[in-house]
Amino acid sequence: MREKLNQRKISLFFIFCILIVFTVYIALSYMLVPNELYLLSGKNSILKYDLPVRVNISSENNEILQVNGNISSNYDISLREPLTVKSEESGIVDLKLKIFGILPASVQVKILPDIKLYPGGQLVGVKLETEGVIIVGLQELEAVDEKLYNPGKDSQLMLGDIIYKVNNVEVNTAEEVTAMINELTGESVKLHIHRNSKNEVVKIEPVKCKSDNTYRLGLWVRDNTAGIGTMTFYEDQSNKFGALGHPITDITTNITVPVKDGSIVSSKVLSILPGKSGTPGEIRGVFYNEKEVLGQLNKNTENGVFGRLTERLDNKLYDAPLDIGLQSDIEVGEAKILTTLEDDTVEMFDIYIEKVNMQLKKSGKGLVIRVTDEKLLNQTGGIIQGMSGSPIIQNGKIVGAVTHVFVNDPTKGYGVFIEWMLEEAGIAFVE
Repeated sequence: MREKLNQRKISLFFIFCILIVFTVYIALSYMLVPNELYLLSGKNSILKYDLPVRVNISSENNEILQVNGNISSNYDISLREPLTVKSEESGIVDLKLKIFGILPASVQVKILPDIKLYPGGQLVGVKLETEGVIIVGLQELEAVDEKLYNPGKDSQLMLGDIIYKVNNVEVNTAEEVTAMINELTGESVKLHIHRNSKNEVVKIEPVKCKSDNTYRLGLWVRDNTAGIGTMTFYEDQSNKFGALGHPITDITTNITVPVKDGSIVSSKVLSILPGKSGTPGEIRGVFYNEKEVLGQLNKNTENGVFGRLTERLDNKLYDAPLDIGLQSDIEVGEAKILTTLEDDTVEMFDIYIEKVNMQLKKSGKGLVIRVTDEKLLNQTGGIIQGMSGSPIIQNGKIVGAVTHVFVNDPTKGYGVFIEWMLEEAGIAFVE
């Protein structure tokens, strides 16, 4: 009797394990289906999922998308084999999927027109004026009662909070905030702040300071920032550009700086600090001809900074624009980057794409790259700060941009896919 009971327990345990494995497998299969898929019109794209899963695909508006050579409103396919998809026209096709014939999913296929970009590589200076002011310090104050107070901390304010209104009045500069604080007579102050993608209203009590009998809030704020980086691309029909491949962040709080206004100006290299394991290197540059603005900047995002050029940028390596390569076009293997290491001269260097991380959502770490060029290794040790945004070119196509360096191995770094930057820039995207 006991032996049968033990056998039953073992059987139930194995059944339970099989159910867990099957559930996890289904969940992973479901997660690997993208919400959006980008294709280029007129070109074959080969999608490799390598999953032993059958999927039923249907669409009510598919008149342009070929799957394995056929245009249909209904497909039954296996994801174990590569899929060849193509459309001769740009547009959007909405697909409905049933994984294993049961689990529903939706995919929006965005078919882009033929896009050509001029590659960058130029070192540029970036100036940003913030939308609101960033709290970069919370100061303790000695009051007339000789006690110490910290109004900011007491009101639950945090470094990196963005103040965009004081007592319902919009503010964009530190001077505006200072002027309003100088008018305080002791009453509570209402601050409208932006924190972690949410807007909040905070009341803060001013302190009458012992030193000069004036009311203060103990807040240190910043309203602008500047830095250098590398131009990735520009499109000559719209003059739209993308650069850096990652956001400009506040040096104190590390938040992504919200943009009210911004510009890019010419920059040149002063010196190079090579990178070492554990210590990233950097390009030390300087702005010049600051009055001659190269472009207006209007977006600062996780995938770079974007805007419109007002002056054409020269690149002596390319006198014609290049095609783009989407995720599905990129191969593990040799590639090139364009960057500036001497004065304002763009040069080409060899790299190797070690890994392509197919992505469903925007991220700056879609590519793992390794510097193989001896000249670049000798000058910089690999990837250094300031090279972010350097365009990555493979098989004559712009496929992405350098974003980050591996801190413990400066010969390696990450890259962002070009489609994420194009979407942020609003170039040739179907709506």
